[in-house]
Amino acid sequence: MTFALDGFDLDAFVRATLAEDAGDKGDVTSDAVIPAEARFRAVMGTRDAITVAGLEIAAAFFRALDPEVSVEMLVADGTSVPRGTALMRLEGRARAMLTAERSALNTAQHLSGIATLTRSYVDRIAGTGATLLDTRKTIPGLRRLEKYATRMGGAKNHRMGLWDAAMIKDNHVAIAGGVDEAVRRAKAAGIPEIIVEVDRIDQIEPALAAGATWLLLDNMAPPTLRGAVTLIGGRVPVEASGGVTLETIRAIAETGVTYVSVGRITQSAPAADIGLDFAAV
Repeated sequence: MTFALDGFDLDAFVRATLAEDAGDKGDVTSDAVIPAEARFRAVMGTRDAITVAGLEIAAAFFRALDPEVSVEMLVADGTSVPRGTALMRLEGRARAMLTAERSALNTAQHLSGIATLTRSYVDRIAGTGATLLDTRKTIPGLRRLEKYATRMGGAKNHRMGLWDAAMIKDNHVAIAGGVDEAVRRAKAAGIPEIIVEVDRIDQIEPALAAGATWLLLDNMAPPTLRGAVTLIGGRVPVEASGGVTLETIRAIAETGVTYVSVGRITQSAPAADIGLDFAAV
């Protein structure tokens, strides 16, 4: 297997996914209908224009059930291709390929869907100087894979979890008794990166004075964002977030913010239409 991703166990993912699909009886249809010695060639192709992600992971399902399967990758992850493009060719034991088919397709469809939507957002802000960030709005258990897919679409990964930065939001502020007090407590705890969500202009100076290293401007209209960016004056990176869509992201990016974060690229991406077509050897 040639796919490696920090913090992600490909073998365990493949085993668990195949076990979920096969249950305790296995693929009863293929076992009953397909002769044990039968072999098939197959082409995995896209029926949509997509940005590709997850092909090596998809191939891992076929390899897990048939270690001798022949896999020819025709495109690389991160590549944008038109409808009708062949993505990989395979040849191996028919039963194994049919058993692995749905798990492989589900993975490639989901991750390519995320990469494709991400690329749409990245293209929309091209030339503004702003960078697209992903968020923690991911399916539980799939964060590493989904954030890999956003990276293939051109976004920058941001905050893998609760552990890699302080993220002070409105509820933290309310319980701590103020934005400045929340920041001071995070700083006293020795957290080097302190991100503070602000939804009012008057929160900016107290947050910066207390030691915030990054400001997230939440649900602000472009004119307000522009004024906030001017006030901050480059002292810390500035992220805009909250309800960002393909229709609104360009105007947001043009306000001068450093980053725009979008939960929709993982939370709401439609699956890409990818299929596997077989031809008897």
